[in-house]
Amino acid sequence: MNVTHLECANCHLRHEANTLQNLCVECGKPLLVRYNLKKAAETLTKESLKSRAENLWRYAEVLPVEHAKNIVSFGEGFTPLFKTERLAATLSVKLNLFIKDESVNPTQSFKARGMSAAVSMAKELGVKKVAAPSAGNAGGALAAYASRAGMESFIFMPRDTPPANIVECEQVGANVTLVDGLITDCGKIVAERKEKEGWFDVSTLKEPYRVEGKKTMGYELAEQFDWSLPDVIMYPTGGGTGLIGMWKAFDEMETMGLIDSQRPRMVSVQSIGCAPIVKAFHAGEVFADEFPNAHTVASGLRVPKAIGDFLILDALRKSGGTAVAVSDEDLVVAVKEIGKLEGLFCAPEGAACLPALREMIEQNLVKEDETVVIFNTGAGVKYLECF
Repeated sequence: MNVTHLECANCHLRHEANTLQNLCVECGKPLLVRYNLKKAAETLTKESLKSRAENLWRYAEVLPVEHAKNIVSFGEGFTPLFKTERLAATLSVKLNLFIKDESVNPTQSFKARGMSAAVSMAKELGVKKVAAPSAGNAGGALAAYASRAGMESFIFMPRDTPPANIVECEQVGANVTLVDGLITDCGKIVAERKEKEGWFDVSTLKEPYRVEGKKTMGYELAEQFDWSLPDVIMYPTGGGTGLIGMWKAFDEMETMGLIDSQRPRMVSVQSIGCAPIVKAFHAGEVFADEFPNAHTVASGLRVPKAIGDFLILDALRKSGGTAVAVSDEDLVVAVKEIGKLEGLFCAPEGAACLPALREMIEQNLVKEDETVVIFNTGAGVKYLECF
């Protein structure tokens, strides 16, 4: 479509876009897709969007697939944005509080967005086998999209991954291997075996396209708020691709004249048992050290080392945001509180944003009458063992 090249997010080395790429060949950091945004803006307009299908592929001009026949889709994206007045009434300050509910995506999480884009591009580039480590929902999404594309998928999961995620992967056609360890240990296995096995590695930010699917959450927020943006975005952070993607989307939209320069304060929410971004942010570090003895019942937050750590931290700081860690006890309680007041059965990762928001309010980091969006990244029904 309008892709010009891939660019290293760290050293800015240019890479070709029409061939399979993983990490930067110079520094080993993530690659990001760059577009001819002037050309994209000719057809991606506020008016043109009014008649388009309500899924993420409505933003085709700023997505990487060149030929529509290669799009692998279950109708992901354009998820609802709920105003939560009863929940907001429990807070100590008056806020306009919303939940962006990603649980209604195919495979019941926001991971469907990234895998739709990644698997579509893998199909376009001739891939037959894909592999990735997963702590849960990413595996289910990859398995589903790969099967729909006619590809084999190989997924490596910690042995204590929620059973629903393991069963989902197996039942939609993946080759699943359970590993004694964390998602980082699973990632090492993929890296060691991928060349010999002929797998294309679609690990978080180790290929350029999952972030492109995730960034559409930012485009949708702008549309749903009539081309303005909220004051604060609370985002549960494991690998952080969604946060990175939205920050990228905001820059693209401004360049195309869809929004102005105002940005939300981005807030990374983690568990106290696995909080590498929180620790690095408050220490003023550019990169985050691997978090020791990582543990949390919110499996999507159990990522002790994120390859895109520097991009997450950069977005937090440039936006005037912050990073907050909450206890597992508080995030599990928050699931039931949100459910009772708003009828949404959130994943523990998404529910973690509620106690984080309360902590920010106590610290005067959120002002009266501001608009705050909590991202619920998945469906609570996949985490029954937590309750």
